[in-house]
Amino acid sequence: MKTLIVQGGGFRTGFTAGILDAFIALDYCPFDRILGNSGGAISASYYLSKQYGATVQAMRILAEDPDFVNIKGIIKDRGYMNIDHLRSVAEELVPFNVEAAVENAKDKDVSFVATSRTNGKALYLKPEKSDWVDVVIASSTLPFVTKGVHQIRGLDLMDGGWSDPIPAKWAVETGSSDILILRTTHIDRKVVQSWPDYFGSIYFRSHPELSLCFAENHLIYNNTMDFLSSPPQNIKLEQLWPEEGLKCTTYKYSVSGINADYRYGLQVGIDYVRNVFQSELSERIL
Repeated sequence: MKTLIVQGGGFRTGFTAGILDAFIALDYCPFDRILGNSGGAISASYYLSKQYGATVQAMRILAEDPDFVNIKGIIKDRGYMNIDHLRSVAEELVPFNVEAAVENAKDKDVSFVATSRTNGKALYLKPEKSDWVDVVIASSTLPFVTKGVHQIRGLDLMDGGWSDPIPAKWAVETGSSDILILRTTHIDRKVVQSWPDYFGSIYFRSHPELSLCFAENHLIYNNTMDFLSSPPQNIKLEQLWPEEGLKCTTYKYSVSGINADYRYGLQVGIDYVRNVFQSELSERIL
């Protein structure tokens, strides 16, 4: 099963938006399965609807909107970032063509990763026409940064990065054998426990399973990196990642930085598809 996995990364997503726009422009979508997480779920959605330029346009709008990131939100339920703003963008400002996405996904296995606020475990949600945007918002709801929880399908959910940031192992366990991962982080990156994770492990100490999710988040990420560096022998695994670094980070950004990261990703995507086509042509000649 040929699988595309799109990592999250907040405003680093401009890079993957560029790669996926290159795929759209070159009509490259050979994937049987598409998995997305947080910002990766957003860009994968516009990729499935074949809306060229939509992800980066949405990012520019959010970057210039003073109500999306507002320090005053910390003392409110909405959080530092108003994640529910994604709905107005997807429905009004950069309308997401859910009908096209559903049609283009009908022969594919599409899932977005979210984390259960009940037990801290990963959930792989298949978006439907009626709740596609809600599934994306659930996958992108960051604890302590946004409102921290999004309710859908009777579940309390938060960002999938806390339980399965790059779901390659799960993909292999469920049948994927040929995997392309679009990364927003360095291919060799390992992490230590962050202050938000440490704070979360203390904040939720009365909820042991959720506390453990925060306490072990860095271990989950590092174990994923170990798996990616040494996948099973029968698995083909490719990764596209920002070798030159990105202008934006998860929370720090500028419109010029988004544009630069997007152009970088666009070139990476074009180069990748060109190499695929050249390799396939060489195989036919031989």
